[in-house]
Amino acid sequence: MVEILAENLSGKAVMGSDGTELGDLYNITMDLKTGELKHLLVSPHEQLDPSRSGFSTDERGRLEVPVGAVQAVKDYIVVSR
Repeated sequence: MVEILAENLSGKAVMGSDGTELGDLYNITMDLKTGELKHLLVSPHEQLDPSRSGFSTDERGRLEVPVGAVQAVKDYIVVSR
């Protein structure tokens, strides 16, 4: 498995596997007891309607993308929708 430093992910664009640009990575949440990564918090693009993104949102309107939905990390973080 390729290691990627978290500092290299901050602000990276997040795209759905269908090509829809969802927004930019804001943060990653984790379970403090197990160390398991939980969600990518994505600041949605202005033109994206978060209610139609297929993901839940937090209290600040950021998309909560399950870490298990990540398909690739290259120029974009690609997630399944």
